[in-house]
Amino acid sequence: MNDNTSWTPFPDDNLLGLTDKNLLNEFEAKGIVKAELYVFALDTEVEISTTLILDIHKTAFEELYDWAGKWRNVNVVVGQLTPPEPAQIIHLMYQFIDNLNFKISVSKTKNEIVDTLIYAHYEFVKIHPFNNGNGRIGRLLMNLVTMKLGYKPLELYKREGESRKTYIQSMQEADKGNFELLDSLIRQELETF
Repeated sequence: MNDNTSWTPFPDDNLLGLTDKNLLNEFEAKGIVKAELYVFALDTEVEISTTLILDIHKTAFEELYDWAGKWRNVNVVVGQLTPPEPAQIIHLMYQFIDNLNFKISVSKTKNEIVDTLIYAHYEFVKIHPFNNGNGRIGRLLMNLVTMKLGYKPLELYKREGESRKTYIQSMQEADKGNFELLDSLIRQELETF
């Protein structure tokens, strides 16, 4: 995981031509709040689908980027992880969603619920279906699953301070197949409504 994915450095990459990193981050943060409100307003019985995920991404980034709500069409490298080729994304997303909806339907114990939340967030980020915003959309998706399973949304980290470093470390460890830290982060916040 690269910890510097919260902004796009080129003015040509955003529809408003913003060049100031802080201003761009501010616009992106407003878009994420809009997407959070969209997700939190959904009925918990909503079926998770590719259309829903594309809508969440579009809601978050449509003011800034022409790629908002569209699958990634370029190759990327994220830290030590090389996500799949763009041509594989649609297939992988359908497979991911089928698996996720199944996991949601059979998750009863706390361990099963935590495993489902890890899957929802980490597998989504691993596919890296969008040009940017994958971690943020992955956390929103995880929170939709959290609410569907009867729990309060999770924060996982605060923007400033050590908690972000811990979260990034948990994702880097997950890249190596070690989910203990991510499991711990989710468990310590998991709380029923």
